[in-house]
Amino acid sequence: MKDIELNEVDQEKQLMTRETQKNGCVKVTVPEDPGVKYTGLSKEELMKMTSTAGWVRTRWALLVLFWLGWFGMLAGAIVIIVQAPRCKPIPEMNWWNEGLLYQISDVNEFSKNGMKGVEEKLDYLTQMKVKGLILGPIHTVDADQLDTLDLVSVKSAVGTENDLKSLLEQAHKKGIPIVLNLTPSYDKASVWLNNVTAVAEKIKDACTHWLEKGFDGIFLPDLRNIKTTKSWQSIQAIFNKTEETKQVALMGSVTSFSADEVSLVLNRSGVDLLLTELSDPPETGELKKLYSSHPQTILGWSLGSPASRTTAAPVRLFQMLLFTLPGTPVFSAGDEVGLKAGEKPQIMWDLENPAEEKNTAAKTLQEERIAVRDFFKTLSDLRGKERSLLHGEYISLHSSATSLAFLRLWDQSSRYLTAMNWGNDPVTMILSNSDLPAQAQVRLTTDAVNLAVDSMVSLEKLQLGPKQAVLLSYPYAG
Repeated sequence: MKDIELNEVDQEKQLMTRETQKNGCVKVTVPEDPGVKYTGLSKEELMKMTSTAGWVRTRWALLVLFWLGWFGMLAGAIVIIVQAPRCKPIPEMNWWNEGLLYQISDVNEFSKNGMKGVEEKLDYLTQMKVKGLILGPIHTVDADQLDTLDLVSVKSAVGTENDLKSLLEQAHKKGIPIVLNLTPSYDKASVWLNNVTAVAEKIKDACTHWLEKGFDGIFLPDLRNIKTTKSWQSIQAIFNKTEETKQVALMGSVTSFSADEVSLVLNRSGVDLLLTELSDPPETGELKKLYSSHPQTILGWSLGSPASRTTAAPVRLFQMLLFTLPGTPVFSAGDEVGLKAGEKPQIMWDLENPAEEKNTAAKTLQEERIAVRDFFKTLSDLRGKERSLLHGEYISLHSSATSLAFLRLWDQSSRYLTAMNWGNDPVTMILSNSDLPAQAQVRLTTDAVNLAVDSMVSLEKLQLGPKQAVLLSYPYAG
C-alpha cells in the first residue's frame, strides 16, 4: 500500500473528510499491484546472455568496424595533407617593404609649425597607412660653402632638438619609423658642394650621431658619387645588420632610370633601399630587367616632382602604378591629393574646410582632390594587406608606348591585375596567361562609368579609354 496526493487521482471521485484532509491536501490509500513490479535481469543472467555466440560475434564485428573506420580516417587525413599544395614561405620583409614611405622635404611648407606641425599630422599619416617617414633635410648649410655644412645640428627655422626628440617619440608610439634625409646641399645644383670626399667624412659622423638620437635610417642623394669615396665602406659598416641595427635602413637615390646604371649602383653601394624616379611614361623593358636581376625588397619608386612629368595623365594613374608595382612606393607630401607644380602642401589641410557654395570652381576642385585622396588611401590599404601586392611575382601581360598591363600573384592569395592607358586614344588589350580566368572583378578604377567597382569584366579583350586605369582581382584557382 502507498499514500498518494490528490492530484494523482481524479479529484471529482474523492470525498473531503476530517481523516483525509491535511493542510488542504487529500491523501488516499491505493493498494499496490505486485504483478507490475520489474526487477530486471540478475548479474548471473546478464553474464550468461553476453556469453552467447551471437553477442560475441556482434561485439567483435563492432570492434573491427571501429578500428577500420579510425584507420581509414587517419589514412584519409594523411593523403589530404600530402596532396595539399604547399604554402610558399613568406619572404623576409623589413618595415620599409610593408607599404608606402612618405617624404617631407620642406618641413615648413608641409606645416606652418615646423617639426611640431609634423607631429600634429601623425594621425593623418596613420590614416594614409604610411609605414615610414623620410624627413628633411633639417640641417644648416650656406649655399656652396662647405665650411658652413653642419650635418649634426637642427636649423632653427624648423624647430629645436627637443621638437625633434618629441617628434621621434610620438612617431614611434604610432608605429611610424623616421628616416633622416642628409642631402648635403639642398638649395643648389651641386648636392655634394663640389667636394664629395670631404662631405662623405661629415656624413659618416652624422650617421652615427643621428642613429644614436633615435632615427630609424639615413637617406642619401645620388649615390653615384659617394659610393666611390674611401669613406663609403665606413658608412656601410655603421649599417651592418646586427641585432641592434637590423631595423635600421641605409637608403639612397639615383637620378637615372637606366636599368644597367641602377643595377651598378645597387651592386656597389649595398644600400637597403634604392629610390628611383619612374620614367614618364614608364619603360616596362627597364622594369623587367631590374626585377629579373634584383630582389624587389631593395627597389623603391617615386613620381618625381609634378613639374618633371611630361604626360598629362591624371595623377591617379601614377598612384596606381606605384602602389601595384613590385618595390616600395615613395610619395612626396601632396602627391596623395595631386598637387601641381608650384602648389604648397598647405592646400591639403584646407580640404577639411568646406568651400564656399557660390564659388563653383573652388568647390569642384576641392571635391576632386578629396576623391584623389580617397583613391590613394584605398590603394595604400590594399598594398599593406594583400600578399600579391606586397611581395608577389610580377608578370608583364601587355606593353606599348601608351599602355601597359601586368599581373601580381603570390602562392594561393588573390591575384591582382593592373591595366592603364595614358594615351589619348582608347586601347584594347589582348591578355594571355595560363593563370588568367575568363573574368575578373573591378577593385578600383578611374572609369566608374564603363568599369564600375565590383563589376565583372572580360579579360579576353580588355578595353580602356584614354587616360584610364583599372585594378582587377580574381581568386586562386589551383
